[in-house]
Amino acid sequence: MTHMAPVILEHHPLLAVRPPETVSMRARDGARLDADVYRPDAPGSWPVLLVRVTCGRRTALTSHYAHPRWYAARGYVVAVQDVRGRGTSEGRFRPFETEREDGADAVAWAASLPGSNGTVGMYGCGYAGMAQWLALAERPDALRAMVPALAGWDVFTDWAYEGGAFRLADAMGWALRCATESARRLEDGAAFRALLQSTRDLPLGDEIPSRPKVLRDYARHCHYDDWLTTPGPAPSWDALSPRDSLADAPADVPILQIGGWYDPRLSGTLDAHAALSERSSAPVRLLVGPWDANGDAPWAGTEAPSFDSLQLAWFDRFLKGESNGAERAGPVRLFDLLTRRWRDLPALPAPTTPLHLVSDGLACRRQGGDLGDVAPEDDFLDVLVHDPRDPVPTVGGHAVPDAGPRDRATVDARPDVATYTTAPVAEPRLLAGRVTLEVWVEADSPSFDVSAVLSAVLPDGRALPLAQGHARVEPGDNQRPLTVTLRAVCATLPAGGALRLSLAGASYPAYPVNPGTGAEPGETRLVDAQPITLLIHGGGNRPSRLLLPVAEA
Repeated sequence: MTHMAPVILEHHPLLAVRPPETVSMRARDGARLDADVYRPDAPGSWPVLLVRVTCGRRTALTSHYAHPRWYAARGYVVAVQDVRGRGTSEGRFRPFETEREDGADAVAWAASLPGSNGTVGMYGCGYAGMAQWLALAERPDALRAMVPALAGWDVFTDWAYEGGAFRLADAMGWALRCATESARRLEDGAAFRALLQSTRDLPLGDEIPSRPKVLRDYARHCHYDDWLTTPGPAPSWDALSPRDSLADAPADVPILQIGGWYDPRLSGTLDAHAALSERSSAPVRLLVGPWDANGDAPWAGTEAPSFDSLQLAWFDRFLKGESNGAERAGPVRLFDLLTRRWRDLPALPAPTTPLHLVSDGLACRRQGGDLGDVAPEDDFLDVLVHDPRDPVPTVGGHAVPDAGPRDRATVDARPDVATYTTAPVAEPRLLAGRVTLEVWVEADSPSFDVSAVLSAVLPDGRALPLAQGHARVEPGDNQRPLTVTLRAVCATLPAGGALRLSLAGASYPAYPVNPGTGAEPGETRLVDAQPITLLIHGGGNRPSRLLLPVAEA
């Protein structure tokens, strides 16, 4: 394993840029889709960069990327298009439903723009990243390079649910933003004001926390009720997902995927890379950095390159034919969260190294239990009580607005959190890859949740979350041990540091509080939730354990 710097962007001579022009196209069903087009003010023809957005083309995803003028000045025509039902484009917005056909039509349209040389690249993050995948499923001839960022792969597991639990804070926040835009388009001032305020302060204190009044009142403006009440996996979810649209399609387009350790859709990003790299005839690269869903990484200092520098090098290589070496680095490049260094790997390692849970029954007290290399011979039992009036809060990680490496030492000291910690390591220890938990657990309620967090406990006492997983156990689910899939990680534990597994019955507001009854979250009032007692077993015939991807530091 080598330590590599990110791709270094060469300096480009800058071109003058014309004022943007609003240009429309017609989708195959006749719907008008509007775009702002930025062109170099110079003779010649240029590759086109196409961005298809839900947030309004005038913002141009500048929350994550440089303004389109930046790319136009470097020799590209840039088309920023409102997807169907957003901005000024015609139609009704239904997430992901028409992006496959609309995206392919948009690629063909972009290739025919004045000043285009007939080749198109696509970029964008989140929904705009998923729109790239869905357009690829139609295999448009002009599409020659892609850079989907922070996008995911499966709508059900990456956008709506995780481990069977609804992604409450993430899904509600996005739904409110979608509803706000719909109300603006319809000039519904009362709805717009109420929804906009709720985007700034999620209405989680409502009588029905997972289905607050503002979303009930304005359900017509967004998809939230459909997502909240549609179980899965199911064909209706599959029809929306790149995972199924691209299940058998060869990947003959060069793809650079950008993921973030604190992005909610990271697992889907990794799944997409695994699926496409196996059958690709073109370069497929994965880069995972310290970013959250907003593309931010203030904790990484200056070590995190911009999305713009990364993808410009990719487009220069595959749309302009420049020999800049963008494709020659390793297939997988990961940012080490603790050393703040980049590491190149041939593939993402699997979790094969076990650490066993060890306890004297007091893992919920301050001394906690242990994580050891050897499974204990004798059985043990830890009893954890979840109180819905004061659920364990989500701190840092990937699933809340304040995502990132937030210190969770205070949360770990709560009596409703069971902790298991290794001895301090004598030498640095590198984890690189996915993490899995196998835990023998039961409860006194028909349904319960298990939240698992793997943290690095540093010599100064901070506990920084590295990987998280969540599982909802429904009535009648007798899987034992329960497998909780945690997210992937790349971090080198320093000498004197330790690893800690924290288990709880809630992680709120990332996921709804489980009422213990088996009722759906959209039907559960605050008053309905009951305390739940979890029994965590280990040792003997019920060895609970973590499986880690340990590599050479």
